[in-house]
Amino acid sequence: MKKSYSFARLPRLGLCLALLMSAHAAQAQAEIAQKTLKNGLKVIVQEDHRAPVVVSQVWYRAGSLDEVNGKTGVAHVLEHMMFKGTQKVPAGQFSRQIAAAGGKENAFTSKDYTCYFQQLEKSRLPLAFTLEADRMAHLQITDAEFAKEIEVVKEERRWRTEDKPQSRVNEQFESSVYRAHPYGRPVVGFMNDLENMTADDAREWYRTWYAPNNATVVVVGDVKAQEVFALAEKNFGKLAAKPLPVRKPQVEPAQIGERRAIVKAPAKLPFFVMGFHAPALKNAAAYSEQDWEPYALEVLSSILSGNDASRLNQKLVREQAIALEIDTGYDSTNRGQTSTFEVAASPSEGVSQEALIKAIWAQIEEVKNNGVTPAELHRVKAAVIAADVYKRDSMFYQAMQIGQLETMHYPLSLLQTNASRVQAVTSEQVQAVAKKYLVADQMTLVSLDPQPMDPNQKSAGRPHQH
Repeated sequence: MKKSYSFARLPRLGLCLALLMSAHAAQAQAEIAQKTLKNGLKVIVQEDHRAPVVVSQVWYRAGSLDEVNGKTGVAHVLEHMMFKGTQKVPAGQFSRQIAAAGGKENAFTSKDYTCYFQQLEKSRLPLAFTLEADRMAHLQITDAEFAKEIEVVKEERRWRTEDKPQSRVNEQFESSVYRAHPYGRPVVGFMNDLENMTADDAREWYRTWYAPNNATVVVVGDVKAQEVFALAEKNFGKLAAKPLPVRKPQVEPAQIGERRAIVKAPAKLPFFVMGFHAPALKNAAAYSEQDWEPYALEVLSSILSGNDASRLNQKLVREQAIALEIDTGYDSTNRGQTSTFEVAASPSEGVSQEALIKAIWAQIEEVKNNGVTPAELHRVKAAVIAADVYKRDSMFYQAMQIGQLETMHYPLSLLQTNASRVQAVTSEQVQAVAKKYLVADQMTLVSLDPQPMDPNQKSAGRPHQH
């Protein structure tokens, strides 16, 4: 799911782009092989023969970005329903068959896509393909199963958002910063929409978006690409393509003044998110010299936060002790072609929110006026290479990178070129994006006003996961 700040935030897939996509930058990796079947299904394979295992992922280019008002959350609801069976594989049997084969499986929905995955011993890849091809075309959504699963999704919303005050702030922030763009809607959906959702809504979503020509299969592991292509042809090749709706451009109007909102909720500590509209990397095949801004914003985010040596942590948490926690976040890649640069923080006891906001602005102004130091740039750029050492070891993570880029229509060449573009960012460029985008009149601020905690209230248990 991308934002780099983490405390009490809804899970995001990966860290910032510099850390997300550098797994192939420091040393050569196996070549990525691709094939598109006649029905439009794209199959991408990266051979990795270090262990006799395989990761298989099916990505659908359909997320909350594609939803309409009144049906928010339907992409995520359909993700749940995908485990409720076909004529060949009854409800619950998909997961049982993968478990019986010694594998693991799950799924996730984001604003930009929905992904289903399995991790298996390499000889069991045919099982994953057979099951996924079956539910890509033959899912059965019964009223009875839907009635049960929508209650699970509603409980998930309570657990992830309504029972967590910081999550409520995050949701309010997104709906405040985005007035027109669908990124302002929560992936899990609004509760009223979930309460009024029907099985027909889920069926409509499935018929509209779940098609081979709107999907990508990614396989990483101890396999041979040509054998995977043949297996994909055998299982998915017979499925029919569908005409897909025209996706209209959705552009957020320019913000022309500061926006503020307050969320009152039972909580122990105050918390706020301040953010600014910022560009995302253009998802076009050709890299332009003007595309340096997202990389500079990534570097700026890491310089302000990211570890104990970063500016906000060093100055405001450790030295001045006016913040308990502080972090930044920025999404440089997405389908929606827009992003936000965010700062999330909790002031220390006895420190007002406004005092901490003022101190954060002082650090931002320091960057605007003087840029950043060579030592700071070196630290951030070294982190890109260090991330490679860890991320390259995960087959699942390699598949994630490929699937995200492909589904969001970014060139896979970013896997090789991203690190060098981060390395090329200068102090002057970091200073320039701070001046251009971190502007008071374009700030959206949503703060948590803690209310007394009810000692008798019991928190909801975690909802069932696939």
